[in-house]
Amino acid sequence: MLAPALPYSPPAPSRESNPSMPSTAADPAVVPYVTQRKGEEAAPDNLIIRDSGPGRCRLYYADEDPKDRDARGVLYARVGWNSLGNDGMPTGEPQWKFMHPHRQLLTMQNLRCQVCTQPARTRIGLIFLAGPRDEDPTQTKILTNQPPVCAKHVRTVAALCPHMEKRPMVLLAQSAPMYGVGGVVYGRLFRGGLQVVAWPDFALPYGDPTLATFLASQMVRRIRSFRVLDVDELLKELGTAA
Repeated sequence: MLAPALPYSPPAPSRESNPSMPSTAADPAVVPYVTQRKGEEAAPDNLIIRDSGPGRCRLYYADEDPKDRDARGVLYARVGWNSLGNDGMPTGEPQWKFMHPHRQLLTMQNLRCQVCTQPARTRIGLIFLAGPRDEDPTQTKILTNQPPVCAKHVRTVAALCPHMEKRPMVLLAQSAPMYGVGGVVYGRLFRGGLQVVAWPDFALPYGDPTLATFLASQMVRRIRSFRVLDVDELLKELGTAA
């Protein structure tokens, strides 16, 4: 099951006990890198569909840049970028309920922490978080649109995101290959122009022919070879592996 797109809200004041170790509480000043900021609005719509062969067509931007597509060639929704602060993070009031499409893509595609953008892989695996009732832990494969987190920011995300209810299900994965994307499907209007023709409520896998006219907003990975833990169990294992 795919969780909602990071419905964060500000945490209660607290302090990390040791910045060099996995976090034990949430820092109220932290705003995850993937969180969209006020002023980061959708870019002007200049989408076009071109024929790409007999009976085939493909969605483009009229002024497309290579950065508009992910590693598998899927087109992504454009959203503005605020300037960066002295800490290298985006500025502006956080819009807690939304993920910035391209920052979600960058962290998910490169397996970077959704909070700080540092490499997310730890000595014991990749850490993905889900709500306590989101997933069936008996499943062998799970789809997620939530980018991974580094060891330092596990408790930060658990506290920032009310969906986690401060007791997230921890999915400690050894493998999490790219699966597909979430977004909308575009089509041509009879008299010209484009419109959204479908809003899939599930991720489309890479290779699906529908992706030719798909505008993505989230990358999705398939978590496999994983163990289910709670936060305290995870931090204990991380401490033992340090």
